[in-house]
Amino acid sequence: MEIVVGISGASGAAYAIRLLQVLREKGIIIHLVITDSAARIIEIETDSLLEDVKSLADHVYDPGDFAAPFASGSHLFDGMVVIPCSMGTLSAIACGSSDTLITRAADVCLKEKRRLIIVPRETPLGLVQLRNMVAAAEAGAVVLPACPAFYSRPESLDDLVDVLVGRVLDLLGVENDLYRRWQGTAERKSERKCL
Repeated sequence: MEIVVGISGASGAAYAIRLLQVLREKGIIIHLVITDSAARIIEIETDSLLEDVKSLADHVYDPGDFAAPFASGSHLFDGMVVIPCSMGTLSAIACGSSDTLITRAADVCLKEKRRLIIVPRETPLGLVQLRNMVAAAEAGAVVLPACPAFYSRPESLDDLVDVLVGRVLDLLGVENDLYRRWQGTAERKSERKCL
């Protein structure tokens, strides 16, 4: 499997780093693009060094490198994740503006009917952002907001990150056991009785 990961300048760098770690563990070929803003946010939000994040990928590209193989629809890759996705990047994807390698690769996914998962991280959402999400979804993207679920009873920040990353992997078709899947209310009731 071959996946493009775009990290844009929104809060939520931990999601991207964890996704890269799991994709690497699974032996998936990773093409990585990190915007300048994302590089700064990695530095602000995490203890990870930028070079260590880049080392998780098989191939790393400059955000302006339109000669990257996946900038063309003729290069066969399985899908792309923009995680986290800034509102500026979302806007460019929604209107088909291919002004960066991330938005060009997203455009390729949409036109070639390949899986594109966008993980927007912003709150509150204004009407413009909501309309951009609708436009991206109508074009074929999967919009998966960075809103982790709590039914798995996360006990740490890492658990919350894993819930979201596990959902991204599910949508890519990558088997994982990063989070406890919902089994219905019967499981919860039996657990309470044991306590």
